[in-house]
Formats: sequence, C-alpha cells, structure tokens
Amino acid sequence: MSWEFLTIYWRDMLRFVRFRIALVVSLIQPALWMALYGAAMSSNLSRLSTGLDLPAGAASVSYLTFMGAGVIALTTLFTSLFGGITLLFDKNWGLMRELLASPMPRNHIILGIGLSGVTKSFIQVMVIMGFGLLIGVRFFSGYTPIQTAGAILGVLLFVGVFSLGFLFLSSAISMSMDTPEGLQAVITILTLPLFFASNALYPIDAFPPLVKLLSQFNPLTHLVNGVRYFTVGQDFYAIGIHYVYSSSDIMISFLALAGFAAAMFLVAWRVFQKAVVT
Repeated sequence: MSWEFLTIYWRDMLRFVRFRIALVVSLIQPALWMALYGAAMSSNLSRLSTGLDLPAGAASVSYLTFMGAGVIALTTLFTSLFGGITLLFDKNWGLMRELLASPMPRNHIILGIGLSGVTKSFIQVMVIMGFGLLIGVRFFSGYTPIQTAGAILGVLLFVGVFSLGFLFLSSAISMSMDTPEGLQAVITILTLPLFFASNALYPIDAFPPLVKLLSQFNPLTHLVNGVRYFTVGQDFYAIGIHYVYSSSDIMISFLALAGFAAAMFLVAWRVFQKAVVT
C-alpha cells in the first residue's frame, strides 16, 4: 500500500504548528465568538423559554448551549473552506509543479490535505468544547463518563466527514484559482448561503418555505443536527422550540454528509487529473 499522502499530511501539519499566529487565532477566535456573542445573546433569547411548561422528558437548554453546537459547526466550515489555500500557495511558489511531476498519485495530494484539515478541525472542536464548558455551556449534561466519551467520538465522526467534504471542495477550487483574492471571493460567496440557510445559530422553523427547503439540503444543517444530538441530547427544549432527534434522523444526516464528501472527492480528483501547472 502506498503511503505518500502521509508526507503531504505531515508537511501541512508542520506548517500549521510553526505558523504560530495562525495557530493561535484559529483556536482563540471561535472561543471568543462563543464567549462574547453567546453571552450577550443567551440572556435575551433564553427568556423565550422562561415560564413555559416543558414537554415531558425534554431537557431545558439555554441559548448558549444551543449556539455552542452551532459554533462548532461554523468553525469547522470556515476551517475546511480555507484548507485548500495551501495548494494555492504551492502553485504560486512552484512547489505544486514538483508534486504533480513526482511519482506520487495525485489523489494522495487530495487525501493528505484532507486529513490534515480534519486534524485541525478536531483540535479546534476540542478547544471549543473545553472552553464552552468553562463559560457555562452544558454539553453532555447528565451523561456518564462512558456516554460522554461516546458522544465526543460521535461529534468527531460528524465533524470529520463534513470537514473532508469541504476540504475536497476547497482543494478543487484552489487548483482552479490563480490568486488568494479569487479564492477568498469564491469562499465568501459559498459561506453566506451555507451560514444563513442553516440551523447553526437559530431555528429554521420560521424560515420562508423556499429557504427552509434549501436548509434541508445544506450540509451545515446536517452537521449541526449531529453535533446537537451528541452534545445536548435527542429531546430538548431551547428558545421556545421543542427539538426531538431520532436515530434515523441522525443516520440520514450522516449519510447526507458522507454522500457530499464522496461527491466532492470525485470533483477534486477530476480537477487534479486535469491540472497542469507551469
């Protein structure tokens, strides 16, 4: 079995660790967002549930906890979409020409970048969950240690599959671009509809019918479903809405993310097979 993709993986992780400013910002920014935005909005939106009778068996969840799962998803989205910028720098610095001319299969370049991006997402997710618990996010409330460990693995599974899909997409876009500005413009166009047509920071129940329909096909919505299922539970009440997730709902969300990742790998593979760097 060929293991060349580990070289790409290791090189990208070394770059991530040595570029300390980017490392610190990538870890602190989502934590600050949760602390500042979450703390400000939680006191307001949590009042929507005050005084209401909870459905039998449903746990009451604050907006800070509700939003915490969304911050995990949003951070993963941003990290994954910008993950392919490494390839763009390699193109501009002439390193990609050497990689494409080497005996290494081109799909190993995609896999190496994908795995390094997933590792970065895992690190950020663990930092966000740890920081969230410090500021009052009630993840894993009432869970036993074994249930908590299983829930963390479930979150990482969803994050990993989601991250791979957008890393493959980002890699394909990066190989088609010539400047970081062009890549950033495309990513911005993608980020806005994915962000606003999702359930990351607010419920989708009141969306207009068309936007609500689009949200059902939004990978970010499926990631948030999985994260909330594992960190909060399958039956909870938040900001005036009763949420119930069944095992089949979560399986559908996971399969949707897996299908998206497979489709994006095929797109990236096709782009790399046709790539010519001079």
